[in-house]
Amino acid sequence: MDEAEPLRIICGPTGAGKTALAFALARAHPAMILSADSRQIYRGFDIGTAKPTKREQRQLPHRGIDVVEPTERYSAAKWAESARTWIDEAIAEMRTPLVVGGAGLYLRALTDPLFDEPPLDPEKREALDAELGALSVDELRRWCIELDPPRAHLGRTQLLRAITVALLSGTPISAWHAREPRAAGLSARYLVVDPGVALSARLDERFAAMLEAGWEREVVRLARTVPADAPAWNGTGYKWIRSAVAKEIPREDALAKVRVDTRQYAKRQRTWFRHQLPAASVTRIDPGVADALELAERWWNATDDGGMLA
Repeated sequence: MDEAEPLRIICGPTGAGKTALAFALARAHPAMILSADSRQIYRGFDIGTAKPTKREQRQLPHRGIDVVEPTERYSAAKWAESARTWIDEAIAEMRTPLVVGGAGLYLRALTDPLFDEPPLDPEKREALDAELGALSVDELRRWCIELDPPRAHLGRTQLLRAITVALLSGTPISAWHAREPRAAGLSARYLVVDPGVALSARLDERFAAMLEAGWEREVVRLARTVPADAPAWNGTGYKWIRSAVAKEIPREDALAKVRVDTRQYAKRQRTWFRHQLPAASVTRIDPGVADALELAERWWNATDDGGMLA
């Protein structure tokens, strides 16, 4: 990859099959995987975040994993700053940077040249984005006139962002844009991985595999040293597993809550990726179809040529 090529990004809802496709592509091409997962950044939180194993990380170079301690907060803007360094590292090593993950805000921070805002709770933001996504442009504009008038003339995506930032931070985004501008955004091509109706079954299978792999034992170990108010516990499922191992709620109740939260999170991600990405730069793929890898290879090669699949 030279610096003029669009950045390759594989994204989609949790449990969709992004990692498997990314690994297949990275093995076929000299690539470095850059994790865009807002929970895999935390050291020690491994099983419940579906973090690549140590063996997998040895087989393929990774960045964006085990970046901070569980007690640290890590914003999308900070991730984007780090990602630019990782991209440079990949290019210096003659590898193609391949961004993989479901944290839409991380992706936007990297590709949007105007992304400059206060740190916001990722799950609260995704939930609010999903709710606002059901409103018409006229309704969004009326909200924005009240919350951030200088941005009320913009399009749907920018209106959503302005309202979300104003509501969650109390500071209009226009005030943040008055500060020193950030580096220019990177052009990108997106492969959105989504198995459709099969996602629910995939999530159940992955959850069972996490429990079998020792997720509860991991939480017992983490709870000995990581404070209950640490940001890392906000990852989907962790707080319920922690409550179960602490005997605060019955285990079966906790597992049921994890299943519900995971499905709701996947639904919010689907909504985000449906409305927040530039349509002309997106290819969508069902990893369950027989020719999924072939389609992914075509996407990779189309990115080489600066084009996209129809």
